[in-house]
Amino acid sequence: MAENRRDNISHQLSKHPSLGEGLGGPRLTDFLPTTKKEMELRGWEEADIILFSADAYVDHPSFGAAVIGRTLEAAGYRVAIVPQPDWHGDFRDFKKLGCPRLFFGIAPGCMDSMVNKYTAARRLRSEDAYSPDGRHDLRPEYPTIVYAKILRQLYPDSPIILGGIEASLRRLTHYDYWQDRLRPCILCDSPADMIIYGMGEKPIKEVADRLSAAVSSSGQHAHRSLLKELRDIPQTVYLSRKEDIPDGINEDDIMLHSHEDCLRDKKKQAENFRHIEEQSNMMHAKRLLQPLASHLSPLTTCVVVNPPYPPMTTAELDASFDLPYTRVPHIKYKGKRIPAYEMIKNSVNIHRGCFGGCAFCTISAHQGKFITCRSKESILREVKTLVKSPEFKGYLSDLGGPSANMYGMGGRNKNICERCKRPSCIHPQICPNLDTNHSRLLEIYRAVDALPEVKKSFIGSGVRYDLLLYRSKDEAANRAAAEYTRELITRHVSGRLKVAPEHTSETVLRMMRKPSFSQFYEFKRIFDRINREAGLHQQIIPYFISSHPGCREADMAELAVKTKRLDFHLEQVQDFTPTPMTVATEMWYTGYDPYTLEPVFSAKSAKEKQAQRQYFFWYKPEERRSITQSLRRIGRSDLIKELFGR
Repeated sequence: MAENRRDNISHQLSKHPSLGEGLGGPRLTDFLPTTKKEMELRGWEEADIILFSADAYVDHPSFGAAVIGRTLEAAGYRVAIVPQPDWHGDFRDFKKLGCPRLFFGIAPGCMDSMVNKYTAARRLRSEDAYSPDGRHDLRPEYPTIVYAKILRQLYPDSPIILGGIEASLRRLTHYDYWQDRLRPCILCDSPADMIIYGMGEKPIKEVADRLSAAVSSSGQHAHRSLLKELRDIPQTVYLSRKEDIPDGINEDDIMLHSHEDCLRDKKKQAENFRHIEEQSNMMHAKRLLQPLASHLSPLTTCVVVNPPYPPMTTAELDASFDLPYTRVPHIKYKGKRIPAYEMIKNSVNIHRGCFGGCAFCTISAHQGKFITCRSKESILREVKTLVKSPEFKGYLSDLGGPSANMYGMGGRNKNICERCKRPSCIHPQICPNLDTNHSRLLEIYRAVDALPEVKKSFIGSGVRYDLLLYRSKDEAANRAAAEYTRELITRHVSGRLKVAPEHTSETVLRMMRKPSFSQFYEFKRIFDRINREAGLHQQIIPYFISSHPGCREADMAELAVKTKRLDFHLEQVQDFTPTPMTVATEMWYTGYDPYTLEPVFSAKSAKEKQAQRQYFFWYKPEERRSITQSLRRIGRSDLIKELFGR
């Protein structure tokens, strides 16, 4: 099937050479089709799968809709994509490609739509980074729900499958900061049939293959009822009557507190989250079940979350990155700026996953804590493609990943990893089973820098300095860490190195699952020393967060004093924003630590949050009076002289 379709595309390109490959960059038919005309140019009367994306269509491996589309295309399916459809009026964008043979897929965007649109103060952001020219009016709030309702109205029998960050992190009862309420699984609000959570290449292909096999003999389009036969696929979520759950409810399943129990008792929501986070980060996870009341979904009684697939292998990850992306926005955006693309167009992602387990971060909830690395050959192939771009000037903006320096790291004894429940491999201490050797990463840096077209490769991703400072029993790993630190600072910093201590208070840092601030002092001493020895004048740029659970105003006052002593005028700061499926959000909403069920204080009101945030900007004259008054109010007048002198 796949070969026949590729032959057909080649035939169409021979009839339309101006639309095929040629000088001056990719042509229209190099992209997944977005219109009926583009489908016709490929000789298609219909698509097998139609993806609806709330982001602009950028055909690049950093954009989820492109990855899923190219994955399905490589498997032989005719895939079309409708980016940022108009959800007002007559819904013509939802009708223009007709009904797919297999299913509709909804990819709501690379960021949660509400984080994308609003700040922590619930104010509209200055621009939408994933829309042309940063426009705000091309994406609805909660596109997963909006798009699914329109598609269900127009195509009542067609399967609809949800994916991406928005649906993935709302797969069970979750707190919604923007509506300030606890909401059930997003399938209760969105009339879709299934969620694929996490990184979706493997489950989306299995869904497509099994649906295609089911409909191929009939010659008819897939009916949503067929998805009941696909309920054993890993990494999927669906609603079901208890009696219809495959294999029935058994002792290996984890039965969570019901949505209604969580509404009545916040401690039960906290208890649920511990199971959710642990199972999201286990090599061999259990199935999760959460009962629902009938008014949420009259035909169902349970949310069923199947365990995830095992982490991708290097070969599988290479295959995903080696797909024929054009690496640029669709031609329809010519002359328009897509901010997110401008930021990553000269960068290369070298691994997936993050074992940091930071309390406020969703990376491990979506990608998992186990690191999957691309091969050196795959990375070099992408760099060699990138340097051919006429816009490439010799500088790679980032050669990194979710965390800059976790490439090549994992457990030495995999049997220990297979039994591990820890959400973090490095908190509260670095696991003695973790191989922290930076040698493989140094090899990648040096291979890339050896390419004649590359003048310099920068590391724009956040560096975990606790991994650089860690002293293991493996002396070779310790030497590699020291070697990596020097090479990073002398060869891969564009004048400013970003690191994320996040806070200075030991109590708050424990809540954040971040290392002691004493390690930041140590790393800064090393950074300054290496700069002096190399004759460089570079800065270290720290990131900090205010109003994180466990943080009180006095903690922020001490942060201001400690960062002043280090001669920092802070720039990279943010107010904590509760987002679904982070342990920090659960602490903020429930008032309990999910692992100890001990009470946790959080600043919640706008007044409390502003009182904390102001300390970032102690150096601004307009903040001095308010900060002085606040210090007196909280009984820390002793810090006034520290900040402002006499």
